[in-house]
Amino acid sequence: MKLKGKTAVITGSNSGIGLGIAEELAKLGANVVLNSFTDNEGDHELAKNISAETGTKAIYIQADMSKADQCRALVEKAAEALGQVDILVNNAGIQHVEAIGTFPPEKWDAIIAINLSSAFHTAAIAVPMMRKQGWGRVVNIASAHGLTASPFKSAYVAAKHGIVGLSKVVALETAEDPITCNAVCPGYVLTPLVEAQIPDTMKEYDMDRETVIRDVLLERQPSKEFATTEQMGGVVAFLCSDAAAQITGTTLSVDGGWTAL
Repeated sequence: MKLKGKTAVITGSNSGIGLGIAEELAKLGANVVLNSFTDNEGDHELAKNISAETGTKAIYIQADMSKADQCRALVEKAAEALGQVDILVNNAGIQHVEAIGTFPPEKWDAIIAINLSSAFHTAAIAVPMMRKQGWGRVVNIASAHGLTASPFKSAYVAAKHGIVGLSKVVALETAEDPITCNAVCPGYVLTPLVEAQIPDTMKEYDMDRETVIRDVLLERQPSKEFATTEQMGGVVAFLCSDAAAQITGTTLSVDGGWTAL
């Protein structure tokens, strides 16, 4: 499977799942656009490293995914810099956990904007480009919480359910084009952010690392194993392949059996 000559935009990709996806697509020959809301030397260095390691073009474009105009400009700037946008991976996301009665309205608005609305805005620009080019892939990173729910995560669950629905609509609108749109629904993935939470959780529950991972963090994940960012990249790469040309409008769970319960 090769993606040489394709250009991929991955939102929220200066760490974690997004970076893992960008690295995997670049290994397969795609030029990649990294993105986050920051704009520092380290962000641009990530892109330089990917380019040096894979021989592809990799650039970093700052955009605040809570802002509609910046979401749309990200895709436009990517096409201007690299010639086209063939693959769009909507990965940007934030989280806040609190009971609905005290859930801050500004947190709700921010989560819906970044986790859901940004995918609408980027797709609105990218899909016409893909249609004109005669090929495209849209992959929206949802969550197990796009298919099920947990208490205290009202905005996140609503946004991720919305991402699943949005993916189906885009898939139907492009069904007669050589374009697909799907949602990937990960459970817990071992990212630097999750890794950083483990020591504090060990102290909070007075447990060793293995017990915290198995009984606290992965309580709802039957496999009792984290997915990896490399695996997430591989799943997205598969959805971009010719083998997945007739997979559209659906969800692909990478959750160790979570949604099978």
